[in-house]
Amino acid sequence: MRLPLFIANRYLLAKKSHNLINIITWISILGISVGSFALIVVMSAFNGLEEVISSMNSRLTPDLQIAAVKGKTIDLTAFPLDQLKAIQGVDYVVPTITEDALFRANDKQHIGQVKGVGPDYQSVGRLNEIVSGGSLVLTDEDEHYFAVPGAGVAWYLGINPYNPYATVRIYVPKRGNASLMNLENSFNSDVVTVRSVFATNQDQDEKLVLVPFDMLSELLEYEDKATNVEVFSAPKADINKVKKSVSTLIGADYSVKNQQEQQETLYKIMRSEKWAVYIILTFILVLATFNVVGSLSMLMIDKRKDTEILKAMGADNRLVQRIFMNEGLLISVAGGIIGLLLGIILVLLQQEFGFIKFGSGGNYVVDAYPVMLKLKDVLLIFVTIMAVGGSSAFLTVRHAMRKSFTQKSRLNDR
Repeated sequence: MRLPLFIANRYLLAKKSHNLINIITWISILGISVGSFALIVVMSAFNGLEEVISSMNSRLTPDLQIAAVKGKTIDLTAFPLDQLKAIQGVDYVVPTITEDALFRANDKQHIGQVKGVGPDYQSVGRLNEIVSGGSLVLTDEDEHYFAVPGAGVAWYLGINPYNPYATVRIYVPKRGNASLMNLENSFNSDVVTVRSVFATNQDQDEKLVLVPFDMLSELLEYEDKATNVEVFSAPKADINKVKKSVSTLIGADYSVKNQQEQQETLYKIMRSEKWAVYIILTFILVLATFNVVGSLSMLMIDKRKDTEILKAMGADNRLVQRIFMNEGLLISVAGGIIGLLLGIILVLLQQEFGFIKFGSGGNYVVDAYPVMLKLKDVLLIFVTIMAVGGSSAFLTVRHAMRKSFTQKSRLNDR
């Protein structure tokens, strides 16, 4: 063990001549512990929230979404659908049409988006998890069409999916120079039976209605055209490799977006909130290090005789400075480790048992507060503690040493 660290460790554990210094030292450790505990718990809570939202979005959002770089539609007759299906890691390739629409049911109306999806869409297993009744049905054996609205759309329109006579009328704009004076002449419309609803997140639930691709294609007067092509990958496929293979195949005329790129705004908001909280709690940690400054200042005064003895034995100012800098780092590290350990234990217990629950009486997606511990967050917080504690110790010791040197110079001048 290096001499400065050895002496600093003895100073930390040994009883000081003034009991107040011991009290301030433990208050410093406690303050840093609380700051690091709050950091790991809050950041883990944001990780858990992001994971819940991601899992909800990933069920309805395709793994990859292909769109034309120029124009609104994709010509399916010239698009390599069969080659896409042959790419390793691809399970389903589904042409889709998305258009703004007006929905009417039960003398109520709502504006949102209608999405026409190909027949393979019903085969995507994960979509069944978000549909009431446990299965996504858009067409049956008799080729009857069904609509699956979001839970929010169904609520606005007063649709009960368990009512066998529930229907929704869908209006979409006519192509060409349609008359704006008459609703019937400006829009194409059709009535579709509703058998089920889906529920993912509020944004999609309140605006989206799923219908068969052929039905919407006919309403919009599209012939062999789609607005997007959605790719659903195999469960254990490397989505980055799949994306690269898809981009190579279809060329530069089309853009390919993964789930995070499709929901870019949502993910940016969540991450910015997380880092904003991190910065705020780091400032609180900085305030907690003022106790370290006080503790170090009083310790340097208390150990003045010891430093004089060390200098008489040949120690220079640099060695003395390193002793007290190590002392400040030890206080910060001790507080950081205690806070991190307590925070990690709490997060792991919550992650495993979920004992901190949401209030009763609400309809929540999860019963308990979601948390997720990430190693990179633990390392980031520990590095932050070291940086803040090291900086405060360095500035404090440097200022004290300069002040001591100035006082000695004045005494020598006299």
